[in-house]
Amino acid sequence: MTMHEPELWLIRHGLTEWARDRRHTGRTDLPLLPEGEEKAAALAPRLAGVHFDLQLASPLQRAWRTAELAGLDPKAEPDALEWDYGDYEGITTAQIQEQVPGWSIWSSPIPNGESLAQVSARADAVIARVREQAQTRAVLVAHAHYLRILAARWIGQDASVAAHLALHTSTLSVLAWDRGTPIIDQWNG
Repeated sequence: MTMHEPELWLIRHGLTEWARDRRHTGRTDLPLLPEGEEKAAALAPRLAGVHFDLQLASPLQRAWRTAELAGLDPKAEPDALEWDYGDYEGITTAQIQEQVPGWSIWSSPIPNGESLAQVSARADAVIARVREQAQTRAVLVAHAHYLRILAARWIGQDASVAAHLALHTSTLSVLAWDRGTPIIDQWNG
């Protein structure tokens, strides 16, 4: 198995109602808001003419629609689903902290949901797929927490480093290499 050093372009999906309201949106399959569709479509000129060896997207409609509007033709990547927030799906961090003071997505349990380690393992699997299947460049359309974790893992850091990487909707980020070292080349572009 040959491991390549491709760029990996990351696109966070466009704005949804729950993203706007800062509610944990894991597996709930929400559509984009009109503003989210508009900003996703605005990515198309930036991607036009760029060759991707591999195009992937989370199968959830907010990511899939963003990919379509951006002019991509991705394959569904189930390992790129957003974090399963279990009992915290659809509520905000502030609401959780009313019941569990000091709670943090990055360091606290998620009842009936995924652990940070489980999401990290899914991110590692996607990184391995990209490095095996893309020689020069791949693109992945997915979700904020997931992509933040993937970026931390790309540079060989613990997934908890993702807490320090805010990621806005409808943005383009690029993970790359510098003399054999994985790097975050662009973020929130």
